[in-house]
Amino acid sequence: MRVIDLSETIMDGMTVYPGDPEVKVEVVHTREEHTWELRQLTLGTHTGTHVDAFSHMHQGGKSIDEIPVERFFGTAQLVKLHSEWPVRQGLFFIEECGMEQFERIKQANPPFVGGNLTEAVERNLLAIGILTYTNLVNLELLPYGRSFMFYGFPLKIRHGDGSPVRAVAILDH
Repeated sequence: MRVIDLSETIMDGMTVYPGDPEVKVEVVHTREEHTWELRQLTLGTHTGTHVDAFSHMHQGGKSIDEIPVERFFGTAQLVKLHSEWPVRQGLFFIEECGMEQFERIKQANPPFVGGNLTEAVERNLLAIGILTYTNLVNLELLPYGRSFMFYGFPLKIRHGDGSPVRAVAILDH
């Protein structure tokens, strides 16, 4: 099998969406002083590679801690906008995916969608119960149209509107 890391590295001062909290990673304890290391993280729930909860854009939508853990992984494919798409599998896009593709995505009924998504399509997908993953990297390392296992587990944040994830794709040889 081949494992591909689809996650951005979280680091001090990294780029964030305009208006989101600045990311700070500070060393609090060192091995020299305390015999162990510890860092304090200050970041928003939509920092780096992350998953959006339904509550992110919709009043009354389920928060990250209310969504069953089984929703955060499954079979997926990297697809092109004008190619065949699988049904009931996660879909990932390198090309910008906007509202022009919404009805087609809805018909494919994926459990999650990720990649280069416009805010409008994210909002509409979350409204119909489809999770969205944002700021994925290394998608170009995935083969188009070939199924792989995707894992993108969030932190279990009470009332969380989203969470950073360690997103990975696992391909069989």
